[in-house]
Amino acid sequence: MSTSASTLAFVESPVQLLNVLEWAYARAAAPGRPLDGVPSQRARRAGRAARKEPGPRPPGALAPVRIVVLPPTDPMSRGQLRRMAALARDEGCEVRWQEARGSRLAPLKALAALAGDVRAARTVVVGDPFSRYVQLLLTMVRAEELVVVDDGTATMEFVAQTARGERLVRWHRVGGGGLPGRVRELAYAPVSASARRRFVPDRASAGTAADAAPRSGPGRARRVEVFTSMPVAPHGGMTLRPNEFAWTRARFGPPRLTKGTDLVGTSLVETGVVDPDRYLDAVRSLTLEHGATRYFAHRRESPEKLRALSRATGLEIVRPDLPLELIARRGPVGRTILSFPSTVVHTLPYALTGTGVTVAVCDVDPAWLTGSASPRARSFLAGVTDTARDVHRLPAQAAPTVG
Repeated sequence: MSTSASTLAFVESPVQLLNVLEWAYARAAAPGRPLDGVPSQRARRAGRAARKEPGPRPPGALAPVRIVVLPPTDPMSRGQLRRMAALARDEGCEVRWQEARGSRLAPLKALAALAGDVRAARTVVVGDPFSRYVQLLLTMVRAEELVVVDDGTATMEFVAQTARGERLVRWHRVGGGGLPGRVRELAYAPVSASARRRFVPDRASAGTAADAAPRSGPGRARRVEVFTSMPVAPHGGMTLRPNEFAWTRARFGPPRLTKGTDLVGTSLVETGVVDPDRYLDAVRSLTLEHGATRYFAHRRESPEKLRALSRATGLEIVRPDLPLELIARRGPVGRTILSFPSTVVHTLPYALTGTGVTVAVCDVDPAWLTGSASPRARSFLAGVTDTARDVHRLPAQAAPTVG
């Protein structure tokens, strides 16, 4: 087992891999700097006004980490992950590509291949605590420390659910599958419960991640850290390290700004939360009102949906080959970026600090939600917008719901 393998990270999306790099960069710069919560973005702006951009650090300036990529099956995600993996290798990280999907035996083969490294790791970093595959891996973890890096706005729900002692369920998920689905849920319940307990620090380690004494062995992780750009408050001995996208700002940019406005796509239609026709109406209205010229597609948006958007709005559809934080930081990028409630309304203000770019968020009208949207959808989306205070807020009326 290599030196870097004492810290083992599991990622299933390009954004998770980016945030592992950000964590390793922050960890190398300040090994112990836990907080009680992420300060509001408005309060941070004053502190950043006098702060210089982070100075460039050479490749290898990240804390040692071995990254295991567990790729999904869709081509867009796999392409972005391969490009992010190349960036990680350029920074001196060891990256392993491990197929865990695509056949019935693939998950079991991957578990067998990873079991030794998982048991030996002293620190385990995960990007999606809701992932069933990650939860299975956690049953083998004996690490002294467990770190959760951002997987978008899901981090907000993860912290809230663990604080309430609830089982881990994605905010947009609704029950389904009939009797077979309920049987699968019951069969998987012990694994899910075990994973949830792993995210609760040992009482003896409550306090700072830096002060806790190491202890190995099975059971709960000795320390639990959340590395996030989201406005969350840790609980029960959990510590927090803010993700300010320092690696992204040191590695790329500042970007060249165009005179136009860019619009960021979302997968709210694909997850069954927002009605497709309502979404098309909203994009058309925002395009006309704000003079948007480009649409940065989410990696999960279907080609059919994007073609319909292009025909209806005249927008240039851009399919990014890297997470949007990197694309925007490299530029060129519009002076205004419009988005619906999503991760980027929290992350782009960090990545674009000092560039003069305005990030604006458009509320989602409850009338846009589908009949099958989860009961949690409305309040969760409102919470994403309400807590993003360093952005310009647009009313939902800016995207009318004519049908």
